[in-house]
Amino acid sequence: QVQLVESGGGLVQPGGSLRLSCAASGFAFSSTTLNWVRQAPGKGVEWVAGISGTGTSTDYAASAKGRFTISRDNIQNTLHLQMDSLKPEDTAVYYCQKDQSRGQGTQVTVSS
Repeated sequence: QVQLVESGGGLVQPGGSLRLSCAASGFAFSSTTLNWVRQAPGKGVEWVAGISGTGTSTDYAASAKGRFTISRDNIQNTLHLQMDSLKPEDTAVYYCQKDQSRGQGTQVTVSS
């Protein structure tokens, strides 16, 4: 059974940084493409970034490019999202996603 548990969210001031983590189990982690998606209040789900199973290929939404970095640890079965230069519009619940499965999410709030 796929399990995804996100952590690392919180309240941060504009311009600040956060590092999100997702602990995964129940599937072949190192051979699975994974994604981070987010959902802001009152809005639909937005794809943020994706990474191949080996970690050699990454892709980012325009809103995340240059500020966010997706990475993975295939020994610890953990997915990360380093978020720098955060903006108020980055406020959302962030989820790691495998196919159509997501965890419970972690809240990121960017506010002064």
